[in-house]
Amino acid sequence: MKKKVSILGSTGSIGTQSLDVISRYPELYTVEALSAGSNIELLAEQARVHRPKKVSVATKELADRIRGELPPGIELSFGEQGLIEIAAHNDADFVITALVGSQGLKPTLAAIDAGKQIGLANKETLVSAGHLVTALAKQRGVSLLPIDSEHSAIFQCLNGEPRAAVRKITLTASGGSFRDRSREELAGVTVEDALKHPNWSMGAKITIDSATMVNKGLEVMEAHWLFDLSYNQIEVLIHPESIIHSYVEFNDHSIIAQMGNPDMRVPIQYALTYPDRIASPTEPLNLARLGTLHFREMDYDRFPLLRMAFEAGRAGGSAPTVYNAANEAAVARFLRGGIPFLAIEAIIEEVLSRHDTIHEPQLDEIFACDAWARKEAAAWHK
Repeated sequence: MKKKVSILGSTGSIGTQSLDVISRYPELYTVEALSAGSNIELLAEQARVHRPKKVSVATKELADRIRGELPPGIELSFGEQGLIEIAAHNDADFVITALVGSQGLKPTLAAIDAGKQIGLANKETLVSAGHLVTALAKQRGVSLLPIDSEHSAIFQCLNGEPRAAVRKITLTASGGSFRDRSREELAGVTVEDALKHPNWSMGAKITIDSATMVNKGLEVMEAHWLFDLSYNQIEVLIHPESIIHSYVEFNDHSIIAQMGNPDMRVPIQYALTYPDRIASPTEPLNLARLGTLHFREMDYDRFPLLRMAFEAGRAGGSAPTVYNAANEAAVARFLRGGIPFLAIEAIIEEVLSRHDTIHEPQLDEIFACDAWARKEAAAWHK
């Protein structure tokens, strides 16, 4: 029987690559539903090719514009309720959550509550509400299968291994667009500079997060929840080539690493086919041709936002929510040209310093803290 797949964020980098994987195996998958934000031209094209039963866009205005471009019979919705329709109210077996930011939380919870298996590419869901998401997934018997390359790597390395045997995990980081620049050289960098990632093709927000190391900080918090590890068991190492995607060290000091060329279709496909592996359209890794791999210790003075992520994670409660929300607001300001690159750090640090952490926050408290942090970050000035 074919696996029915729904994709939240189908026009983004993960969404388009997910559809590329799915399109290569029509005997294995059908597309049940798709959601997009404002890229209605691409969504309409995806709908014509994959013929989902439902699609959703960000606003009513966009829904009115795309309506005439969709094949007949496709149900159209919009807004937050539209996302929930795509996530939960359909016949999908598997939901890929590829939305950027905290907007992925409600639809992911709805999908879990509906018993859908989750391909998780929206790390902010676990960052903001890891205690609620993991508890609900356990209650509903739902698997959270990681799609981020680092978490997929750890997941694969842990297959068949008792969790008590894990000494620590190491998430590798490319170092982002500015990995070879000193802090002094970051003062005048432009948006265009920041968006030139050396290894991966990603959306604008994630590429900026890679340059600030916030993306790795969010991955650290996500790994804490996905693998039930303390923050003392999670480390980060700069690995410029992005060939070793992450690795696990066990109590006997044996290390198991997952390697491959930097291509997101590999972890996407593994999440879709788990526990099976099938042929991949990606290029095989040739270590002889590659020749050399490089590694650097993480410098938490050079990348203070990674240090702040560990601090927020250890504080727990609502602190990770505030870290993430302040970052989203700050990055949006930077991408609009409203603040310099280094102001992202200053904003997040100041907003965190003003926050009184709520322990074990419920959903309404999480959204209240999120909104407060965005407002504070938007109002920040020197």
